[in-house]
Amino acid sequence: MPADSKTNETVSITDNTTGKKVDFPLLTGTEGPKVIDIRTLYSGLGFFTYDPGYTSTGSTESKITYIDGDAGILRHRGYSIEELAEKSDYMETCYLLLHGELPTAAQKEDFESTITRHTMVHDQMNNFFRGFRRDAHPMAVMCGVVGAMAAFYHDSTDITDPHQRLVASHRLIAKMPTIAAMTYKYSIGQPFMYPRNDLDYAENFLYMMFAVPCEAYKVNPVLSKAMDRIFILHADHEQNASTSTVRLAGSTGANPFACIAAGIASLWGPAHGGANEAVLAMLGKIGTKDNIPAFIQKVKDKEEMLMGFGHRVYKNYDPRAKIMARTCHEVLSELNIKDEPLLDMAIEMEQIALNDKYFVDRKLYPNVDFYSGIILKAMGIPVSMFTVLFAVARTVGWIAQWSELIADPAQKIGRPRQLYTGAAPRNYAPLHLRK
Repeated sequence: MPADSKTNETVSITDNTTGKKVDFPLLTGTEGPKVIDIRTLYSGLGFFTYDPGYTSTGSTESKITYIDGDAGILRHRGYSIEELAEKSDYMETCYLLLHGELPTAAQKEDFESTITRHTMVHDQMNNFFRGFRRDAHPMAVMCGVVGAMAAFYHDSTDITDPHQRLVASHRLIAKMPTIAAMTYKYSIGQPFMYPRNDLDYAENFLYMMFAVPCEAYKVNPVLSKAMDRIFILHADHEQNASTSTVRLAGSTGANPFACIAAGIASLWGPAHGGANEAVLAMLGKIGTKDNIPAFIQKVKDKEEMLMGFGHRVYKNYDPRAKIMARTCHEVLSELNIKDEPLLDMAIEMEQIALNDKYFVDRKLYPNVDFYSGIILKAMGIPVSMFTVLFAVARTVGWIAQWSELIADPAQKIGRPRQLYTGAAPRNYAPLHLRK
């Protein structure tokens, strides 16, 4: 804990039964609310805290990402997400998350070259896919294949070696798009397409997804730019469920491939990474703009769920949603999709949410998932692959958070406490005496 994080302020808690009093220091970070350091709560008073979902509990100190949900702020290493999405690219953002600073021109070139050289996967991994059913959900396949990487790349699983940690980081970032595209190709019965060293990260992903061996494929620059921006917007998001899962797994000393596989499994949940799929399902259920008022009323009456609005952290407009909305229009324009019912409904619902007192009072603003599903659908990416793309983008955030955890001497193995409300102590009765 840096010395400048400590203040002279304390919060005191007194046990009314024993009269024992313990002072807990207040810590302050670069930004955000003050934090009560309760590490001595149990040893001092014999108490635990009760915080379902950890909504008021800080589990770690981090220098990577800062979110102010009330103000609608998201920053990576001090840089706003708006500026990164507008001026940077995904590879530069990856370097920033991993190393803490934006790269020089030489560093960026070297980093991109390293990632490019790691994009191919071990040839035996091709056989691994044949163990899955063709109709398996892509996220199920991703969990298995990424977890199995430890069996193929065991020369980078020693977490005590900084060099091996860096190599594992590069391998995960580089190979995740390849594995994702292989997952899609396997599901539709097409041959795997190997990555090309003359393409950038987003271009390579689109090429591996949609190219076939029998004809040339040219990547659309507007679509590749949109994909690169989607990757940036999903790169990291502080201590969310999947990132916390990666950190918890990492706290046990598990290898990085196992930790990222755990993060993928957590991301699969519909309340987390599957939200953009749910948005498309909701819009499909509504059908047309004319049906929106009736649907909104059902939402108010608690008869329907409103997907793509509101956020666990943001109580203001999700800063990523504004960028995603603009990207959505760019993609639809490039593809000459002029009459897109889903977009028309999305715009209409957004206006209602921004002006209807019910939504305004509850701070139900559009979030990043609201538009991303429409973009991906327009680009020809099937709904089952939406969360996979999320995993591809978030891998750098997971690995940066994992690396920070491993290098932090203050971290311990994760061990949440509980409020036990089960049976009181009782005696065992033999089977023949039980009624």
